[in-house]
Amino acid sequence: MKRRVTVLACLVTALFVSTATPAVAAKPTVAATGDYVALGDSYSSGVGAPGQTGTCLRSANSYPGLFAAANDPASYTLVACGGATTDTLRATQLSALSAGTDLVSLTIGGNDVGFAPTVLTCTLGTQAACTAAVEDALGLLETTIPAKLDATYADIRARAPEATVVVLGYPILFSETGTCALMSLPKRQALNRGARALNAVIEARARAAGFVWSDVTDEFAGHGICSSAPYLNGLVLIPASNSFHPNAAGYRSGYLPALEDAVN
Repeated sequence: MKRRVTVLACLVTALFVSTATPAVAAKPTVAATGDYVALGDSYSSGVGAPGQTGTCLRSANSYPGLFAAANDPASYTLVACGGATTDTLRATQLSALSAGTDLVSLTIGGNDVGFAPTVLTCTLGTQAACTAAVEDALGLLETTIPAKLDATYADIRARAPEATVVVLGYPILFSETGTCALMSLPKRQALNRGARALNAVIEARARAAGFVWSDVTDEFAGHGICSSAPYLNGLVLIPASNSFHPNAAGYRSGYLPALEDAVN
């Protein structure tokens, strides 16, 4: 069931509670205020947002940075890195975890299926080339990606046995209404189909690991690339790395609420 359906049910229930009962502000969970470590790829490091620094392009305006600023955890460590795959996450990021870690968040898997070259092919290539690139990515989702995710999640649990682990998905990139420079409707539909398939595999493996799954598609709905109020950058020339990543609004109004809902 979607988060928003759950929220709506809570609001309906609240309408029948006596107004004589004073409202009590919700307290942040232990996970939110404890030791927080943010793993993952560019969608976690903050690529596309202002303030990126270093070779990993980490930003305080990433969703982990915004979450830490809002919840003031006991400690906050951002080790997510632009370009990370499941293999590089396991090799370079897991040392940030410990038995005392209370909360872990991550996005991972997009680079394992060739996110960047697939979108670039669809942007600059023919419809046939775009379709073939997406099909290649879908093939990886059926073969190698589930095992890579399972191994990654197992390593995270071994390093942080008591942590709440929130795995966030990826937004559906493109609006499918109106026109979109360099992107025909069939190209947009192909890429969006690939994103949905990727999310489905990540969700299945995250749930199998006992982790919390957070689907961000609701938060980004109506705000795809080429919409009137996009939460994602389209093709950007300077810096090119910002292309097809969330913008400041996407991290603040898309990813941040998704993480907060999952934790609280």
